[in-house]
Amino acid sequence: MTPKYDSITIDYIRNERVAVGQLLIIITFICLIILIISILKFGVPCAIYVPTPIKIARRALSLAGLKPHEILYDLGCGDGRVLILATIEYGAFAVGVECNPLLAWIARRNVRRANVEEFVKVITGNLFNINLHKADVVFLYLSQYANERLKDKMAKELKHGARVVTYIFPIVGWKPLVKDEKQNIYVYEIPYSLSDEKGNINPK
Repeated sequence: MTPKYDSITIDYIRNERVAVGQLLIIITFICLIILIISILKFGVPCAIYVPTPIKIARRALSLAGLKPHEILYDLGCGDGRVLILATIEYGAFAVGVECNPLLAWIARRNVRRANVEEFVKVITGNLFNINLHKADVVFLYLSQYANERLKDKMAKELKHGARVVTYIFPIVGWKPLVKDEKQNIYVYEIPYSLSDEKGNINPK
């Protein structure tokens, strides 16, 4: 049986749809403005935002051997989930870098909700401008292009014993210390991963 609507109900439905459409346009416009501001201030993003599955993040930090009181850097931290996981489950300190102001705001909100503000810092900025000398572990889920650009920077700035753990995209030219091929997780260590078979250091 087909329902019958009077003219008032039809107008209400039509107006509601128009309001929803206008709201979506406004939200899209705001997101576009945020993206433009982000690009002008921090440059073109080197990877699109795809959240790391919690299962993968947990496995990655475990393979990297993250220890209590160590410092984790998440370059492209998105909503902050890896930062929160590192502090709650591993007792580490965490620094997240995110060029998208909206995502950085979401990450800070999630950190507050998890009550780990004392242990986590979220930086809105260009990850290529962040000094990594304090990092014990660096987490990357970016792109092959971004990893290639970061390779020399990490080789120069990371201290001996620091680990780099990447998801999906390996660091070409570096020798993995540990790898989980099933989950596409690769762990590198400085300076071990920079050396060739003869032990010669070759960051490239």
